[in-house]
Amino acid sequence: MTITFNELKKAIKKDDIDTVLVCVSDMQGRLNGKRVTGKAFLDYVYKETHMCDYLYTVDMDMFTVPGYKSSSWETGYGDMTVIPDLKTIKIATWLEKTAIVICDCLDHHGKKPLIHSTRQILKDTISKANKMGFEPMIGSELEFFLFNQSYEEIHNNNYTNFKEASWYIEDYMIFQTSKEENFNQELRNSLMDSGVYVECTKGEAAPGQQEINVVYTDALNMADNHILIKNAVKEIAYKNNRAASFMAKYNKDVCGSSCHIHNSLFSAKSKKNIFYDSKDSLGMSKIFKSYVAGQILFLRDLSIFLAPNVNSYKRFQEGSFAPTTAAWGLDNRTAGFRLAGNGNSIRIECRVPGADVNPYLAFSSLILAGLYGIENNLKLENPLKGNIYQNKKAKIVPGTLREAIEIAKKSKLLPKIFLPDVLEHYIHSAQWEQSEYDKSVNDWEHKRYFERG
Repeated sequence: MTITFNELKKAIKKDDIDTVLVCVSDMQGRLNGKRVTGKAFLDYVYKETHMCDYLYTVDMDMFTVPGYKSSSWETGYGDMTVIPDLKTIKIATWLEKTAIVICDCLDHHGKKPLIHSTRQILKDTISKANKMGFEPMIGSELEFFLFNQSYEEIHNNNYTNFKEASWYIEDYMIFQTSKEENFNQELRNSLMDSGVYVECTKGEAAPGQQEINVVYTDALNMADNHILIKNAVKEIAYKNNRAASFMAKYNKDVCGSSCHIHNSLFSAKSKKNIFYDSKDSLGMSKIFKSYVAGQILFLRDLSIFLAPNVNSYKRFQEGSFAPTTAAWGLDNRTAGFRLAGNGNSIRIECRVPGADVNPYLAFSSLILAGLYGIENNLKLENPLKGNIYQNKKAKIVPGTLREAIEIAKKSKLLPKIFLPDVLEHYIHSAQWEQSEYDKSVNDWEHKRYFERG
């Protein structure tokens, strides 16, 4: 459950809790941090602690990447001040006697927020929306693959001979998901008990593929929940001698794993969905139309924030339920943006991001693009119909990370919504990821060239 600081105090004093995970999100959208004793947390860590500022310069392998302005050998790789957000305290019910708190990152002296930290980017985005009278609301769906092997087994097998949790497509299949219920039920109940409002789990469109949906909430809470969910999935899988993967495209022969982002704006005053207009034929308010127009305008330029890894782009395949176009449609899953819901539940679903996305960056980029559309009174073109994969009017999303990087570097749009240092930081991150891939030798090359080349 989500608990107050006072409730945490009582739990620690009763020895119901003895460990507090003090966590930040890194650029990859992972939980990083420390396991703090309950006593130390109550005595002083609740006010602040410190972590090395290289946490916002490391890659997926935790390698300290050169070339960042914010932290490097030249700057000495100093500390950043980490401030627990006491409104985020949750009991991690799948772990023994453990609570978790999400933190904000400031400079060494604790004076200025780190503008490139992912949570701060989203907080700044929400602040801008609030000043315009809006409260961004988000619901993110998450897909992943579940395996009947441990992480150690898979690693020792050199990531070959995977044993997915099923051997056939289990989309909406109750019988197959009954076989996986010992995992999924623990996941749902643990998250619910920890204060994350889960709607459902279900089988997805490939063998062993799962989906978890949680009830929408404000953008910051949703992003915090999102990274907690991913961590819980992996930890609960590990407990059960299983493995779970959020790779965007785990297997070339099956569909990828997505993170569909449902977003809307509520009135900061009335707390009502301002996207709905009963007088409009589609139920869309003028603000809603301009918001969607902004997201469509920016989509290609935002690709490094919505598809951050080399593997992300292998998911974009025609006819795979992963969209390839910057277009919108009416309840049409072939479009990058799908109009979903009706009445006060009306919203836009961005279907582009994969499960490997950093939620803070993805939410920020979509919200900022939408706000730009509102600020500039952009006009929304008519929705495309039919199979939008094959519609020549629609602009195509980048097909590779390399292409996405070049678009971001040359973009005249991104500087309108991101601070220069933030933009430079994440372009550099994407460039490093691409360069590391370019140096790699993979299984495809071995199979193709080792003997026959």
